Amino acid sequence: MIVKSPLHDIHEKLGAKFTEFSGFKMPIYYSSIKNEHITVRKKVGLFDVSHMSNIWIFGEDAEKLISLSTIEDASKIKNEMSQYTAILREDGTIIDDIIFMHLNDKYMMIPNAGMSEKITQWLRNIAKENNLAVNVNDVSRDYTILAIQGPESRNTLQKLTDTDLNKIGFFGCSYIEIAGRECIISHTGYTGELGFELQINNKEHPESLFNKIILEGNEYNIIPIGLGARDTLRLEKSFLLAGNEFKGGRTPLEALLNWAINWDHDFIGKESLIKQKEIGNYERLTNLICLENGIPRNGCEVQKDGLKVGIVTSGTLSPCLNKGIAMAYIKPEYRETHNVLDIIIRGKKIKAKVTKPPFVKKDWAILK
Repeated sequence: MIVKSPLHDIHEKLGAKFTEFSGFKMPIYYSSIKNEHITVRKKVGLFDVSHMSNIWIFGEDAEKLISLSTIEDASKIKNEMSQYTAILREDGTIIDDIIFMHLNDKYMMIPNAGMSEKITQWLRNIAKENNLAVNVNDVSRDYTILAIQGPESRNTLQKLTDTDLNKIGFFGCSYIEIAGRECIISHTGYTGELGFELQINNKEHPESLFNKIILEGNEYNIIPIGLGARDTLRLEKSFLLAGNEFKGGRTPLEALLNWAINWDHDFIGKESLIKQKEIGNYERLTNLICLENGIPRNGCEVQKDGLKVGIVTSGTLSPCLNKGIAMAYIKPEYRETHNVLDIIIRGKKIKAKVTKPPFVKKDWAILK
């Protein structure tokens, strides 16, 4: 059964074109993907990301459960802070990448779209196996999630709250009142621009809040943004998409998430990662920028001198660079920066250069 966002009627009135994504019917664009993409880079956009999941974790052993089930030591994450991390299988491969928020005596975990039931059951099984006193409640359908992204995002939201948003640092989170609606705010993002997320209980009438944000954001030329631009925005910043970058069983080491691993605590999959790290000869996620006309896509083969050396996981035509860009798992000996490889696009070899992430730098809009 296809699930609709609580804001579906608003999206229809705004003329959204819809797509199915992980069991949800969500807007893919309203005007055009390129227009929405550039608006977020230069101004501000409002996303409905209610396809994401919400899980409350609380109880005496909540911290222990998160630490055991993810690559992060939850005891290191202070109150009113959030953290990006990943949940692994025993073999070290990634089940899902998530963000969790530490909110007083509770944690809210945000898995990806369509993963709420799987992650909830996974956490409950771990808690049972380790005799942990903890509650894990899937409340995904109780919440609407909005993301306000772009250089003018803080200015837009500040008009709707008495809370000084400058005091909510990067990856900070807290309970807040926005336009008279109680919600949870976090300062993370999936675009590489300044941005905030709002977790709004559906009892707080999120449709009203959506409309008020659009109204107050008119001063900054705000527009609603669909999942199409969300994907191109994240790819320009080399952010991972679970259904692409982790498909087939990839580890944090392969996905270049070494920086997110806290090795000083025990977690499921740790021993497997240590063994892989010692061996060292594994494919790694690599950025490729096309030197010829062509748009790489998921599944395109990457070659060197006719030999397969990797596979594209995500690819698009960058709206900012007007060039084809891709992330691909590449054999280690071919990952040297500026090395030229071939991406096979519709049977044609398109030359592409290995480059360091991200594709689009932080100051792109300023320089433009």
